[in-house]
Amino acid sequence: MVQIAAVQMQTELLDPEANLASVVKRLDEAARLGAKIAVFPECVLTGYSLTAEEAREIAERIPGPRLTRLTAECRERDMLAVVGTLELDEAGRVFNTAMLIGPDGLLGRYRKTHLPFLGVDRFLAAGGSINGPFPTRLGKLGMLICYDLRFPEPTRALALSGAQAILLPTAWPSSATLYPEFMAQSRSAENSLFLIAANRCGEERGTRYLGRSIITGPNGEILAEAGPSDDQIICAEIDLSRSEAKRRVFIPGEYELDLFGDRRPDLYGALVADANADSRDNGSPPNPTQPAMF
Repeated sequence: MVQIAAVQMQTELLDPEANLASVVKRLDEAARLGAKIAVFPECVLTGYSLTAEEAREIAERIPGPRLTRLTAECRERDMLAVVGTLELDEAGRVFNTAMLIGPDGLLGRYRKTHLPFLGVDRFLAAGGSINGPFPTRLGKLGMLICYDLRFPEPTRALALSGAQAILLPTAWPSSATLYPEFMAQSRSAENSLFLIAANRCGEERGTRYLGRSIITGPNGEILAEAGPSDDQIICAEIDLSRSEAKRRVFIPGEYELDLFGDRRPDLYGALVADANADSRDNGSPPNPTQPAMF
């Protein structure tokens, strides 16, 4: 069994040092609650409602000083933490990134692959792979970010690769109620795994965030859920080995399900077909509203 925490909090726009201090404070609070894994919101070190110029200015190289500080804090508490930031790569591209950090440093990095026309994501480069899950001493942990949850394929890809839990930093705005009300539970139940979503709360440049961070279990059950407005840490004690059981036996010999064994991959070719191929053949961009600024 492992205690896991989703940290719902506000972020100071364009103030990484203040945000880093807040993350460290809440990491300590989570440790006092017995948590061994703490998940923080999307772009928690930078803020989310940024312009393209602000994003480039505030983005960090990984590894860098912020990672070094967080590694030391995780080592002191013998914890893992998932922390959202903006990452600048060697080619000058900026990504919306989640870092999985442990006592020995960076255990995994995920660059958001599905970018909505919203906030800073309008100006960023999309990640090129759904890498993971990452093996840790606590289990096999996958990471996605916010809008990625809207698509069933990323969670399924991680589940098929052995992920026992999906750690999801988010910045759900107040209108995005379908994520905690439907999608978190659906993705858990579809794949028989745990999902830990840590959302923002408060307001940033006129955008109010939903809060309602949530932890769901392999049957889609809600294990913990935060309120809509306050800074809050929610925790659940979970047995990650439950994610290994993909079979459901309701009446032995009469009513049994195998969530992965009953799949029909031979019928799913359309899932990997390029839906934008026709528009490109006609000379049109696949998504004219999504500028490629970085």
